[in-house]
Amino acid sequence: MDICEELDWRASVQQTTDPDHLPQWLAAASRTLYAGFDPTSDGLHVGNFVALMMLRRFQKAGHRPIVLAGGATGMIGDPSGKNQERTLLSPEIIDHNLQSISGELQQFLDFESSNGAILVNNYDWMKRWDYLSFLRDIGKHFPVNVMLAKESVKTRLEQTDAGMSYTEFSYMLLQAYDFVHLHKEFGCELQVGGSDQWGNITAGIELGRRLGTSPLYGITCPLLTRSDGAKMGKTEQGTIWLSPQKTSPYAFYQYWYNVDDDVVGRCLRLLTEMEREDILALDEDRQVDPGSRNSQRRLAETITEFVHGKDGLSKACRASEVLFGAEVSALSDQELAEIFSDVPSETVDRGELSGDGLDILEAFCRAGLAKSKSEARRCISQGGAYVNNHRVEDVEARLSTNDLASESVMVLRSGKKRYALLMFP
Repeated sequence: MDICEELDWRASVQQTTDPDHLPQWLAAASRTLYAGFDPTSDGLHVGNFVALMMLRRFQKAGHRPIVLAGGATGMIGDPSGKNQERTLLSPEIIDHNLQSISGELQQFLDFESSNGAILVNNYDWMKRWDYLSFLRDIGKHFPVNVMLAKESVKTRLEQTDAGMSYTEFSYMLLQAYDFVHLHKEFGCELQVGGSDQWGNITAGIELGRRLGTSPLYGITCPLLTRSDGAKMGKTEQGTIWLSPQKTSPYAFYQYWYNVDDDVVGRCLRLLTEMEREDILALDEDRQVDPGSRNSQRRLAETITEFVHGKDGLSKACRASEVLFGAEVSALSDQELAEIFSDVPSETVDRGELSGDGLDILEAFCRAGLAKSKSEARRCISQGGAYVNNHRVEDVEARLSTNDLASESVMVLRSGKKRYALLMFP
């Protein structure tokens, strides 16, 4: 299967330039392509993942990817898909963000093979330009009426309460010049990006034509959206990041496990390297047994292992099993806080765990799982009391630091589902 067939069955292409010629052109030789990622934050999120997977698929098909970290464009801020202007970041923050995302970008591509990926920063060439020279040599090739017709610009200008500054308006020139520069330096002939980048990509192709380069091409991939059209990758707790320091493997796993049936098939195609036959089998399984969530489980397992490795997947699965009664062990305070984010908690002086320890009846009362010691005693006698998912059988038991599930957290349970946390800072 060539790359175009691969992208087609995965529904990975939203728009292409020259669709009649592009498949033959890609099949004729190994091509160099690029995608850009601006350091607007200190990590990559799931919205970046579709373009990264696009680069990865091209590389596995024999083409050479360039990953562009936008040190220059990040100083301006892309208006595409934004309802209002971004807050401009300081050079210090941008530099910090660049260092953070550069390491993540290198995680998903092969930089060592004969068609090894290349990581570049557009600030390295943009810093050599002065303002007047850039306007004379590059800006003169951009008709304002054409720029105004671009969707990213037109949409913003139609919003009377937002508008667009000249700073944002100039973003298109910078990204367009990136394409021309990469063509000159590396023979790059194809740019890929999210569908919101179509205007910027075609601007680069047009700039190349005006400057006399060989033909340049563009492909956009669909944005990752829910069935209601809203972008995926955000929860009530915030953005879903690729870094385990920003989103734990457990929270990452749970996000994908909880996607709806009407989008899980698209996610399996766009975000994994699962074979077509396996994905079609899961499609059929959802039709036969919609409640099984086998598709979601496979998606969560596959993408979590890909992003966080086998160890990350193991931690995520172990944390998930805790909610179904598995032993609570080898987890951190942070992981327990995420697993039991909606569970009541009570802070207790750590000194109460020393000496004779904390009376088990008192612990259940403090946690709010019993209104009185007699109720706690009855719960234990009937086999319904648990500490760290271990059943408590002794009503005279006392708790010590040996009973902590993590650095400072103890998990108490009454019955099958009533949990509470005791915190011992």
